[in-house]
Amino acid sequence: MLHDPLAKRTVFQLENRNVPVAVRLWNGYEYQPPAGSLVNVNVHSRRALRALASPSLGSLARAYVEQQIDLDGDIRDILIIGEKLTDALADSDRTARPILAWVRQTRPATRKNVSHHYDIANDFYALWLDRRRVYSCAYFRNAGDTLEQAQEQKLDLICRKLMLKAGDRLLDIGCGWGGLAFWAAERYGALCHGITLSQHQFEYVKEQISARGVEGRVSVQLIDYRELPETGQFDKIASVGMFEHVGSANLRRYFGKIMALLKPGGLVINHGITAGAVDSTGVRSGVSEFIEDYVFPGGELVHIARVLEAASREGMECVDIESLRPHYAQTLWNWVDRLEANAEAARRIAGEQRFRVWRIYMAGSAHAFSRGWISIYQMLAGKPLPDGSLPYPYTRDHIYKA
Repeated sequence: MLHDPLAKRTVFQLENRNVPVAVRLWNGYEYQPPAGSLVNVNVHSRRALRALASPSLGSLARAYVEQQIDLDGDIRDILIIGEKLTDALADSDRTARPILAWVRQTRPATRKNVSHHYDIANDFYALWLDRRRVYSCAYFRNAGDTLEQAQEQKLDLICRKLMLKAGDRLLDIGCGWGGLAFWAAERYGALCHGITLSQHQFEYVKEQISARGVEGRVSVQLIDYRELPETGQFDKIASVGMFEHVGSANLRRYFGKIMALLKPGGLVINHGITAGAVDSTGVRSGVSEFIEDYVFPGGELVHIARVLEAASREGMECVDIESLRPHYAQTLWNWVDRLEANAEAARRIAGEQRFRVWRIYMAGSAHAFSRGWISIYQMLAGKPLPDGSLPYPYTRDHIYKA
């Protein structure tokens, strides 16, 4: 017999929602759904049972990461069933946290937040990223493209959108492990300067500059973009996967800084994750809070409409905008599959908790992109010349020609 009220409530939830989930409690009690199970949940304590009795996606993720519960099954099934069990179909979360976002995005806080996420051993990321270690949305021309192909296609897409040519000075804000800078220098002859706040990434890019023999063509600096001198020395600027750290309160300051760094007639591409709903500040069902605490401290999402408004108010002229939402879902599922295939090594390098954090975070993000809870856009804009003109082709032929 099942006497515990929380356990009864949990079983009621599972039966009422008709989900294929089997549960085994710490005391040996087992619940099996009549039609069989796709996912098995081992609950290690009564405290952990609360995550199932009153579930949200965020509380389930926390319980999994803290090893209060174990989840056995395909991660895609786990996410689908998790959504069915929770209030995830309600409106996007509107919590009090984003009101204080400016506190978390001061320069010292930003350095600490970036270090929290990126300064894990480089070998951990190498397990599941492509060989160029590009940690941002790939670009799939065909469903069967490999991750390596798709990331190279993304790097080339950015270069073509920016109309990069030999001798152009390119600033890469948040350069990661240098994938774009090396591609632009070696394939297009650009002079690339990458900046990052991650010590691990900085050291890796320095080593690669020497190993590739691109001294004088690629440079890297450990610096906040806000600290760069405003001398308007760059022909082109790329910000890829960094925008999520800026915060709504800093949008105009961010785009204003880019304008000060860019030459008149120059182009900038802003590639970043955005909120799915106009008034949303994050992801629904407690996921934003989970990401804040375990993954991206200080991150904040805004809708693309606010991005365009902030950029325009700083004098930028948007010339092209493209949604990559389905591309990021596919990118993330590639990362999850590769992480799971290297689970033993990932646990050895980063520990059990970090392995679980990245597994559930990336799978949850893939699910969120697929469902439209969040999105991602490449916005291409320019700094007009003094006469108001902005040289740019009439068509997109230069972007999409083979």
